[in-house]
Amino acid sequence: MKNFILIAFLFATSTFVFGQKLKFKVTGVKDTTVHLIKYYGKNLLYADTAQIKNGIVEFDGKKQKPGMLGLLLPGQKFFEFIYNNEDISMETAMPQLTENLKVKKSVENKIFLDYVAYLSTQRGKANNLTDARKALDKDSPEFAAKTEEIENLSKEVIAYQNKLIEDNKTTLVSKLVKMSMDIVVPPAPLNEKGEKIDPDFNYHYYRDHYFDNVDFTDDRLVNSPIFGNKLETYFGKNMMVQHWDTINKYAFRLCDSLNQKSEFFRYCVTTIITTSQKSNQMGMDKVYVLMADRYFCTFNEDGKSPAFWMPEDKLIELCDKIPAQKNTVLGIVPPNISLRDTTDKAFHDFYSINADYTILYFWDPDCGHCKKTTPKIQKLYAEKWKARNIEVFAVCKAMGEDFQKWKTFISKNGLTFINVALTQDLYDVATKTPEVVVPRYTDYKSLNFSLTYDIYSNPRVFVLDKDKKIIGKQLTVSQLEDMLDRLQNVKDAVKLYPPDPEEDEHMKD
Repeated sequence: MKNFILIAFLFATSTFVFGQKLKFKVTGVKDTTVHLIKYYGKNLLYADTAQIKNGIVEFDGKKQKPGMLGLLLPGQKFFEFIYNNEDISMETAMPQLTENLKVKKSVENKIFLDYVAYLSTQRGKANNLTDARKALDKDSPEFAAKTEEIENLSKEVIAYQNKLIEDNKTTLVSKLVKMSMDIVVPPAPLNEKGEKIDPDFNYHYYRDHYFDNVDFTDDRLVNSPIFGNKLETYFGKNMMVQHWDTINKYAFRLCDSLNQKSEFFRYCVTTIITTSQKSNQMGMDKVYVLMADRYFCTFNEDGKSPAFWMPEDKLIELCDKIPAQKNTVLGIVPPNISLRDTTDKAFHDFYSINADYTILYFWDPDCGHCKKTTPKIQKLYAEKWKARNIEVFAVCKAMGEDFQKWKTFISKNGLTFINVALTQDLYDVATKTPEVVVPRYTDYKSLNFSLTYDIYSNPRVFVLDKDKKIIGKQLTVSQLEDMLDRLQNVKDAVKLYPPDPEEDEHMKD
């Protein structure tokens, strides 16, 4: 896979679709089963299977979409090529598949091999110049001369690329070459004093015009790793601040500009959502939730979702959860909860709490992890947080026999922070004569707090600021302690609880 960027330009063109043959001769391979593989962005997938005999194998091109494919050989060795609805004939030899590659039939691939050879030559020259420059004094004329030579090589490559694009306008390879090129940043606008109006003009222009060289009307370009790498770079830490609201801003800008029936739209939406789901950074779930809400769960007048690729049952399942998940993303004020305390008479709600920070804590006395976590929360509350105007609002479901278990746990562990629960008596009243308690004392979002807050496991922790906005979530006890110490600028704070690997792992679930 080391050479996939080089081979990513092996494209062939043809406007006619017949019974295209993909024929390969590989010297040095025994008769065996080999696989045709394909790219969808950065994802490499199986496309077809065939038998190679006497070094020759053939596939039916009609089964494949135009894009980047590869021939996978035993030992996980493979070379890549481009299929674009034409017959392809290529030859190579083990073990250096890419270096020995020859195109017998494919106009665009022949153009590309010349391009690869040129790039290889220029890269070698640049590497030699760079190595020679390392031994020179940065202030010496020789260093400046080597730098100029390197810059001139870069200009030559750009000129070559531009000529290739100009001379081969109808080819797909020209679009791939163009997409691989960085945009040219113009000189920054200056004020009357000759100073840059925007000190960060170069970055802002590059970011805002980053995709100018991508033809978003041509879905064939999705089927190569070039766009996948480009998208990853754009939203990566070297290009963009890794903050959920920043990612959402530019994700919306990009995806809103795309044709919702295109593969570009599908790839961008699914890739950004998947990346945010896999992130271990607190708050990145906001990208997933808001992207899913916008591009999966916003239906048109015909009841159709933009996510045309999603099976209806999966779409319904996903969209049923989004409203609750939107209630718990960072930066929003979540719905209030008003429930009864252990007297089963008095109501308490966290909106009424006047604290610098409020910890919203969902737990269950029968939960194994809760049995470990809750006493730790109490110790932190008693020894550190209460004196610093940090309040804990703990929520539980205590119906039937669980009511006594809840009260016993609170008493046995000396919990002095606010504890409320959905009790059996409250549930019965709300079910039979709701007007007695709703909306005077509580509401249906409170009574259904598990759905409102998407509580699928316990314990769950949310940190709220003085305005009751969520500023932290899904934290371990040690992370919670550290976060509040830092927020209140408590220097050299003694830590009561070091990281617990078991708890850390549980909070990832």
